[in-house]
Amino acid sequence: MKKRTITKGVSWLGAVDWDRRLFDSLIPLPDGTTYNAYLIEGSEKTALLDTVDPPMVDTLMAQLDAVTTLDFIVSHHSEQDHSGTIPLVLERFPEAKVVVTPKAKGLLMEALKVSEKSFMIVEDGETLSLGDKTLKFIYTPWVHWPETMVSYLEEDKILFSCDFFGSHIATSDLYVTDQGRVYEAAKRYFAEIMMPFRSIIQKNIEKLQGYDIQMIAPSHGQIYDRPAWIMDAYRDWISSDPHNVAVIPFVSMHGSTQKMVDYLTSALAERGVRVELFNLAVADIGKLAMALVDAATIVVGVPTVLANPHPLAAYATFLANALRPKAKFLSIIGSYGWGGKTVETLAGMIPNLKVEVLDPVLCKGLPSDSDFAALDKLAAAIASRHADLGLRGGA
Repeated sequence: MKKRTITKGVSWLGAVDWDRRLFDSLIPLPDGTTYNAYLIEGSEKTALLDTVDPPMVDTLMAQLDAVTTLDFIVSHHSEQDHSGTIPLVLERFPEAKVVVTPKAKGLLMEALKVSEKSFMIVEDGETLSLGDKTLKFIYTPWVHWPETMVSYLEEDKILFSCDFFGSHIATSDLYVTDQGRVYEAAKRYFAEIMMPFRSIIQKNIEKLQGYDIQMIAPSHGQIYDRPAWIMDAYRDWISSDPHNVAVIPFVSMHGSTQKMVDYLTSALAERGVRVELFNLAVADIGKLAMALVDAATIVVGVPTVLANPHPLAAYATFLANALRPKAKFLSIIGSYGWGGKTVETLAGMIPNLKVEVLDPVLCKGLPSDSDFAALDKLAAAIASRHADLGLRGGA
């Protein structure tokens, strides 16, 4: 992909990674991704904002062929998909200064061995003049590392947001053209890497309220030329108010837990609670993370294996604890053959969740009438708790 003009003196650089399907050897990328860098050519100085993931370096370097002088490399975030090719850009433009927060300097020196003499530290709210264009740097810690910042181009009212408001989509579109598709991808992106920092992200969004933002240019995904809707989406995702949703991640070995999950799903639906169901043997973990963004209740469906919870259910519980969703209630249902400590083990894996634990329902072998009655009681308790929070009428 060649350099593309956004407005006078501002260009998109970067690479479209159509084939990537996994990020950090953990996060599914069903739609690939982009690594966005931006070139700002002022009347006096030129700045490159971020770089690309190292495997895509040839694309970026070809885009820079026509650039004769580069004064600044702004590093918003030290992770390699943004900063990994900074050393190679410095080889071509050794006079350039790497503009960073104090914390980013240390991370880049450690991870990429960038020389200390190459750095230029900027403070929160500091500006950098490129002549007829001015960049203002705004610290946004924990979006999603502690050193991150964003840049605001004052004259053109563009927010270069790095991971903030990003989405993993490989496309030739420069701007958002399919809002529904981007909404889902951005929600997945938020769920997988930013949900644990909701309260801090809320403060960062508040910092941006005083800026006239006409365009958001993230480091992954397409540019928002009508950015209000994605900012509203973030406000919903970071709020403390869940939706009328119960998320049920489950696994079943011989059908007993499946019967319980199916019964509970029906019982919840009858009581007006929307259910998001995830069979962990085949589920997209990214989809589960997305569902957790809105969930008021999490119910883990789990069989017992060698006296402990099935590993897939344990993994889902660990994931929920790490992501720290705004869920208010949690329970466990499942079956066992001869005994075990499934409930105790899973309960010990959720110290980060501020939830009320509702009475679990475990059965020995296949569920009996009394077990189904207990599931009805659990469904009624969930529906009642949701109603007490004013969560009615679906998500």
